[in-house]
Amino acid sequence: MQEVKLTISYDDYENGIRMENLIKELAAKPEVGSLESLVIGDWGQAYESSPDEFMNVLIELAPSFPSLKKLFIGDMGFEECEVSWIIQTNLTPLLKAFPELKSFTVKGSSGLSLEPLQHAKLEELVIICGGLPQEVLASITNAQLPELRKLELYLGVDDYGFDGSLEDVLPLLEQGRFPKLVYLGLKDSDIQDDIAKAVAQAPIVDQLEVLDLSQGTLSDEGAEALLASDKIKKLKHLDLSYHYMTDEMLIRWKRSGLSVDVSDQQQSDEDDWRYPSLTE
Repeated sequence: MQEVKLTISYDDYENGIRMENLIKELAAKPEVGSLESLVIGDWGQAYESSPDEFMNVLIELAPSFPSLKKLFIGDMGFEECEVSWIIQTNLTPLLKAFPELKSFTVKGSSGLSLEPLQHAKLEELVIICGGLPQEVLASITNAQLPELRKLELYLGVDDYGFDGSLEDVLPLLEQGRFPKLVYLGLKDSDIQDDIAKAVAQAPIVDQLEVLDLSQGTLSDEGAEALLASDKIKKLKHLDLSYHYMTDEMLIRWKRSGLSVDVSDQQQSDEDDWRYPSLTE
């Protein structure tokens, strides 16, 4: 059993089906011992109720999932629940309950907490949201994740939860904080140019293979700093997809010889407003 996704439709929820019951049913199956990936989708009215409704059951039954390596909390599309509406909670008890976990993904940041964030074996942390709270960003900055190889953060906008600034992002660019990190994603931001200029000369780039600054409001301003950086030239891949760069800048990237994704070019509106890909 490789992966199972548990989700509850509106009708199922109205008929009394609850996520904690689905988890109990799954845990009772003889083949669950080989389950490697568990995806929790809509737990039913996720815009009103948090994972607290089922999390204690999942923690209690954790021994039933000895092979679990990947856990995704909140995998739901906008037709089920807008990402900014998804109510989360403090999810760190889940990390403690699954010490063998390698990958942890969270969607939604309303009410999200990751304090304290520590795990001996976690290699991948992904947070998908329309706005990452400064408090969560601080928890990640101070995290004890010695095996972390991939960190992918949707920073978003202040209207949907991002209440920090560039100053809150900068500590993540220090070398040595996550010694094994090779993939850094600081994406979906409306300060993408500022982030690009900061990361272009940041010490952490020396250890990276992939830098992901996609899904945000990157323009030629940020791109100039990236193109001028010798550190950036050493990357195996640079993801700048969904951006606001000009045609002229795209030609320069094509001529750079770098492995770079500059697909999904956007156009700012008449007042030069630019929007990240994922907000509400």
